[in-house]
Amino acid sequence: MVSQKHKATETARFIIEKSGKSPKIAILTGTGLKDIVAFMNVSHSFEYGQLPHFPVSTVQTHLSRLLIGHHGQKEIMAFQGRFHLYEGYSPKEVVFPVRVMQEMGVKILIVSNASGGLNSSFSAGDIMVISDHINLTGENPLIGYHEESWGIRFPDMSCAYDGRLLSFAKKIGKKEKFKMQTGVYAGLKGPSLETPAEVRFLRVIGAESVGFSTVQEVIASVHGSIRVLGLSIITNVHNPDDPVPSTVEEIIAVAENTAPKLETIIKQVIEGIDERELSGYPDN
Repeated sequence: MVSQKHKATETARFIIEKSGKSPKIAILTGTGLKDIVAFMNVSHSFEYGQLPHFPVSTVQTHLSRLLIGHHGQKEIMAFQGRFHLYEGYSPKEVVFPVRVMQEMGVKILIVSNASGGLNSSFSAGDIMVISDHINLTGENPLIGYHEESWGIRFPDMSCAYDGRLLSFAKKIGKKEKFKMQTGVYAGLKGPSLETPAEVRFLRVIGAESVGFSTVQEVIASVHGSIRVLGLSIITNVHNPDDPVPSTVEEIIAVAENTAPKLETIIKQVIEGIDERELSGYPDN
């Protein structure tokens, strides 16, 4: 059986050979958020099906496309579409893009998603900077064979989301007068949406938004020493005492309407990244 390490190495080599690029910044787009990378000057585009060993997304608005390009002097790779556990993919398949990033030398990952709000002070269309997460999927991409070259066996998750990038994103949002929130994201397996009792439980344990993605990729990123900025668009707010049914179409519409604001934040975050940060972690 071909190892995940071997597969990721082959995929990374293919991308580098075809594009001639090895970006240090990556973006992973979520549901309804394919256009948050519109600011990029794209030089190469690959359908996921063209990439060796790469899965293909089966979810609406996830284009299954990799873009290679730049903004200013900074090279960027952007994954328009991700993989979810509820699609039937294993945790290792879900994080395969992160392992390819790692093989290509990516240092910073900006991950986005659409999520349901649990904090009653939130509103649909708010942007939440993720400060931490709760993994309720029952899965972890580090279970099983340990690839020592990718990271230590027991990575510390006390600072999974990078404090510098978090603070910078909040400052940009404030400057642009966007309604910004900061909170804890709960990752579930899905695809069924939450019951009122589950919403109450999630609130009690400290979650402020909930979705079906992100936590697997962040765990793999921390394992691989990739700094993470997590940005979540609040598409609806749960009230367990007066539940209102949500549809995927409504969730996508809110995400798409808020995407230009998220694009502005991501663009300015990238502009503000110091070149020394792309050589590794900045000095404290």
